[in-house]
Amino acid sequence: MIRSKIAGIGMYVPEHIVTNNELTQYMETSDEWIQERTGIKERRYAHRTKETTTTMGVEASKIAIERAGITPQDIDFIVFATLSPDYYFPGCGVLLQRAMQMKEVGALDVRNQCSGFVYALSVADQFIKSGMYKNILVVGAEKHSFGLDFSTRGRNVSVIFGDGAGAVVLQPTEDENRGILSTHLHSNGADAEILAMYNPGTHANYWKENLATFNDGDIADMFMSHAMIDNAELFPNMDGPQVFKTAVVKFPEVIMEALSKNNYTPADLNLLIPHQANLRIAQFVQQKLKLRDDQVYNNIQKYGNTTAASVPIALCEAYEMGKVKEGDLVCLAAFGSGFTWASALLKW
Repeated sequence: MIRSKIAGIGMYVPEHIVTNNELTQYMETSDEWIQERTGIKERRYAHRTKETTTTMGVEASKIAIERAGITPQDIDFIVFATLSPDYYFPGCGVLLQRAMQMKEVGALDVRNQCSGFVYALSVADQFIKSGMYKNILVVGAEKHSFGLDFSTRGRNVSVIFGDGAGAVVLQPTEDENRGILSTHLHSNGADAEILAMYNPGTHANYWKENLATFNDGDIADMFMSHAMIDNAELFPNMDGPQVFKTAVVKFPEVIMEALSKNNYTPADLNLLIPHQANLRIAQFVQQKLKLRDDQVYNNIQKYGNTTAASVPIALCEAYEMGKVKEGDLVCLAAFGSGFTWASALLKW
């Protein structure tokens, strides 16, 4: 039976470190306030003009491709997960293909925010198992710092996020002791507006009133307006407590779904890599599943929430630290905007 294996992994984070104390220059907050609520001590911000979501994805991909023992010319498909693309369109996948001078391979962008990388991994897994492709590059990358509200008004969101990228190369294997065992994907859009960036968009307040203040007119004048800028309607919005309440239910559920599907229990896990949304969420999940500290890897303290990049960055860092060894049972899990949530169980 053919499975997908992670043949190479890489990560990239910008050099610029931004501490909690530095954020106090722009908003009413404190290191204590941020750490108490999120566990975050610092995050990385990309260079304003010399780094993009795609360029960071390229740097992570170079490492993953080299570790897989192949070249960019060997990649036959790209799946790129991000919520902060360089352009509204086209997607980052084609920009990465151009930057790395790859062949004219297919490129697919995934818009599933914090769950994006696990969704992207699942899509790539199906392509590998079907025999359609042999070397798939899966990337998760974000440049949040360009579009956050750095004022007291926006602090509940802006203190959380950071920039970075992670990438893996998926290849087929017939080794029964290696590879992705299963992936599990879910969504529920009932509360889609709880964690969302509404504008610019085409919704025209159809789904919910007063999300956008657009100009009156016969046609157009709805995508962006001066009023949207003045009213701070062009920034991400989040109901933090409600996100927390839902995440601490769905996270354990989707992890247990993956374990049960493959006849494992939490005690069998060598390592859980949760999406780095909030250290308090990860600690709650760890406690609920009765996992030891050495069974869970968190690095949100250093990088903040990098949404689609958080899982591959954490997995790569754990791998580089020797926390992931051949034959280990590893679970990747994520929950985020949508709401969407997902897990992947694999043998390293």
